[in-house]
Amino acid sequence: MTTPKLALTDTAPAKLAVDALVIGTVQGADGLELGPGAEQVASAFDGDLRQVLSSLGANGKADEVIKLPAGGKLKAALLVATGLGKPAADGSVSAESVRRASGAAARALTDVEHAASTLAAADLAAAVQGTVLGSYSFAEYRSKPGSAAVTAVDFAVADTKDSAAASALKGGTAIGEAVNTARDLINTPPNDLFPASFADRASELARAAGLDVEVLDEQALRKHGYGGILGVGEGSSRPPRLVRIRHKGPKSAKKVALIGKGITFDTGGISLKPGAGMDEMTSDMSGAAGVVATMVLAAKLNYPLDVTATVPMAENMPSGTAYRPGDVLRMYGGKTVEVLNTDAEGRLVLADAITRAIEDEPDYLVETSTLTGAQVVALGKRTPGVMGSDEFRDRVAQLSRNAGEGAWPMPLPEELRGELDSKLADLANVTGNRWGGMLAAGIFLREFVGESTAWAHIDIAGPAYNSGSPWGYTPKGGTGVPVRTMAAVLADIAEHG
Repeated sequence: MTTPKLALTDTAPAKLAVDALVIGTVQGADGLELGPGAEQVASAFDGDLRQVLSSLGANGKADEVIKLPAGGKLKAALLVATGLGKPAADGSVSAESVRRASGAAARALTDVEHAASTLAAADLAAAVQGTVLGSYSFAEYRSKPGSAAVTAVDFAVADTKDSAAASALKGGTAIGEAVNTARDLINTPPNDLFPASFADRASELARAAGLDVEVLDEQALRKHGYGGILGVGEGSSRPPRLVRIRHKGPKSAKKVALIGKGITFDTGGISLKPGAGMDEMTSDMSGAAGVVATMVLAAKLNYPLDVTATVPMAENMPSGTAYRPGDVLRMYGGKTVEVLNTDAEGRLVLADAITRAIEDEPDYLVETSTLTGAQVVALGKRTPGVMGSDEFRDRVAQLSRNAGEGAWPMPLPEELRGELDSKLADLANVTGNRWGGMLAAGIFLREFVGESTAWAHIDIAGPAYNSGSPWGYTPKGGTGVPVRTMAAVLADIAEHG
């Protein structure tokens, strides 16, 4: 992960002697319109900029990027017009539109040394975030380097000494870098990222940020009775781990527990997945990657909270030692679970982690995972589903939409609980049918949370990994969802309790 050097400038955009100058365009009711901050650029351009862009096919739609020589009195060599999409009724553009347009522009600024952006006129923090996210690339395993990302970006603002602008630059950069840290972990192949090495990398990141770290290996897991994590990891030659990371806040601070599923590769176990697309199961640790990155962010931004992450890591493999359909696992804390499908493994490792996290008596518990394929069926590839206690669930979902990750609240219908009854154990890990699979998984997890804790689970089965073409600030591969949601939740709790 390499972040461009970002800075603020109060030099008029037309006078910036840079390799490329980014402006926004808007999809207006009567055709292309120039976005906020582009007026000075247009007045210094040699000709009618709006007309020239229109003649090149620009209409301001989202993800549109048009490049043309700057010319006229502009000091920049290249002009890059990036689409902000349709404005709101009052003519404003949303933070997500700015974030996405900045990301699309950053992806297009390959082999550019120094660029400047006028998108800060619409939303500085979003412009910064989009630039950091859009300039991301992962080339660790390529023998030849590809096109280089933009090296430095200046954001045009009215006053570089404005504390709010400085804060927006710092916060936007930190959040973007946290997302990219999660992306790096997700994109690392499973032959290099397995439970032990993942635990090592998480520990290294956390300790470098000044956080407390505890790692439980397979012997410690067995000693303390983490039956879910051990059961899922039994089939692999690479044993499981549980990583605990803590950011200490003031004595009176709210206590927040974060949990992320860290299945470093998921074959489905004995209930083997189809071969097609199984390579994408390298991303089944996306929840854990997001939580680790969020903990580093919490330290960097020094949230006035006591935040503890509990991150179970295992590899779900079929072998002679693998757990089987029909097995009964004794979970951490004593509950028993009949395994009917070994491919419903995430909820088993999460159940152990939840029970351990609840022992710390958190005020809030947020967990995330690539929990169910049913999430993709219900909400598609870009919309996370949020389940949990009603009030906190709705709060998390709204904060996610504000942050640009678009989560949607989902119910936990009581009638589905009976379908998790087991003939042998306290409960089964799946129901006997395919209906409401995401909701049934949420109800399973609720059994380990209890009634008194404000709790939300973010299912990112689809949004965690982009198997299609890049768009906006989203690359192919790991996306880093839901780091921005978790950052927004922590900031909101810090401010409002």
